[in-house]
Amino acid sequence: MGTSTSPAFSADTLRRGLEGESATNLVELYADDAEMRIIDRNTQPSHPKVVRGHDEIAAMLEDVYSRDMTHKLEGCVVQGDRAAYSESCEYADGVRVLSESMITLRDGKIAEQIMIQAWDE
Repeated sequence: MGTSTSPAFSADTLRRGLEGESATNLVELYADDAEMRIIDRNTQPSHPKVVRGHDEIAAMLEDVYSRDMTHKLEGCVVQGDRAAYSESCEYADGVRVLSESMITLRDGKIAEQIMIQAWDE
């Protein structure tokens, strides 16, 4: 039986990643070949935005974390190789964003993520 050197995914590791000042810790939670599908008002279920691979996901998250906003993990449930979580964000001007994610884990890293998000309008 092999021994994994990857840190175990947990609500605490996710919280540290999401609520950090930069995307660095959050990016580290994704597998090299991870895929993220994003569904919102502009990218609806039949045509979601798909971000593939660690580098594309890192670039997207670095863009998000360069904005003047806060991120908060509202709740997280981890069961085996699946997890679900809620995240709330607020821009400096008071606009709020809420997202819900379902993720699949592989070797302690996020391999797949489906995110549904909504903004104040």
